[in-house]
Amino acid sequence: MNNSNFVRKLVLSKSSQAELTLESFLFTSCCLHEYERRAGYPFVPGVLSSFNGSAAASVARLALAVARVVTGQFDPAGHGTSNVSLAMLGGRLLALSESDLPYEIRVEEDGDVVTLGQFDLGDRGLRRMTAHPKVDRATGEGFAYSYDVDRPFLTYFRTDSFGRKGKGVPINSVGDCCAVVHDFGLTESYAVFPVGKMVVRAAEVWRGRSPVGVDGGEKVERVGIIGRYAEDDVGMTWVEASGLNMMHCVNAWEEEEGRRVVVVGTNATEVGMFVEDFRRAGLRMERITIDVGGGRVTEREVLSPDSMDFGVINASYASRKNRYVYATITDETSWKGIVKLDLSLNGSDCTVARRLYGPGCNGGETFFVPREPNNPSADEDDGYLITYVHNELVGESTFLVMDAKSPTLDIVATVKLPQRVPDGFHGLFVPESDLKKL
Repeated sequence: MNNSNFVRKLVLSKSSQAELTLESFLFTSCCLHEYERRAGYPFVPGVLSSFNGSAAASVARLALAVARVVTGQFDPAGHGTSNVSLAMLGGRLLALSESDLPYEIRVEEDGDVVTLGQFDLGDRGLRRMTAHPKVDRATGEGFAYSYDVDRPFLTYFRTDSFGRKGKGVPINSVGDCCAVVHDFGLTESYAVFPVGKMVVRAAEVWRGRSPVGVDGGEKVERVGIIGRYAEDDVGMTWVEASGLNMMHCVNAWEEEEGRRVVVVGTNATEVGMFVEDFRRAGLRMERITIDVGGGRVTEREVLSPDSMDFGVINASYASRKNRYVYATITDETSWKGIVKLDLSLNGSDCTVARRLYGPGCNGGETFFVPREPNNPSADEDDGYLITYVHNELVGESTFLVMDAKSPTLDIVATVKLPQRVPDGFHGLFVPESDLKKL
């Protein structure tokens, strides 16, 4: 998670032939990389890796980092690697990580990918932003948040269709310390914040420990529900959800005219393993039903016995009830395949299709691309699933296109890539029409 960011780009032409433009692109214009390039060596401490070991060594690293800040060598407001996800916000293509502001990137006419720098949201006081903003496809509005080690710990905000940030809404009721809120849900009326046991406590550095860890006390996992256009957190609903440590929210929607909220997401049942190797964190896809007025969780369902994450849907169903979820499954050593879940089914296993990549193969997040994006009557699952897969046994990487509607997720196309593409975190499919507007 501390590694530098590379963006892999693949262009698919209209002639149904794969026009391959693959680039391993280092974000040399990230603030972190600029600092270290000027110094001639890496020195910015990694939150997850630089403060493990003896207390003396951790304090020494911290003191050195503070000295560099004081002398102007390093601005801690720009220490992220933007290696988590990609998003379109305000008509801009962004690379994101929650420890920094987004970085705007652009695909040039010759196919090159360039970094334009930190994306200006119009708020100089904003130091970082979630890697998982939500966008209303109808209005172009963005919905996002930031969390920090000082109060109010969590701040919710919106952006207009140009990406300009509005007034922030401090969520003072989130708790007495900084919780790691990696993702959130958005319905037509609410923003939904899962707050689990992962926390950030800067004081842990003095003990030779990473500041990111699991609260071992009596902290109870909760879900907070706030109005989508709220001006403050007065009236925000908090419900207890014991054992819910949601890593990724796949979708959220309302039922019964907003009296009930349903959230589908990945729960880390072994949250203590998440930082070390999140494939071993007991990842389970769950559906959580919340009675908003009653302030309680009425139902929790595990949707599959498989360990899985990186769930995606047909994006046109975002914030409204959907039927299908596509998720990457893991055997705790590799991301070995993909499953299709049917949320209309009852029972402990909603799996209706799966595809395993084969021995030695490791895949990344898939993305759903509708076959007819402008056809409102098209079936929800009428489209393609695309992903990168690397075969470690033969040292070969491929780009896969699968039929999302078929019962075995049939492979439609396999594109052999000229160089290794390791599995990463999150990706994005950008239609040609949007790409030309950048």
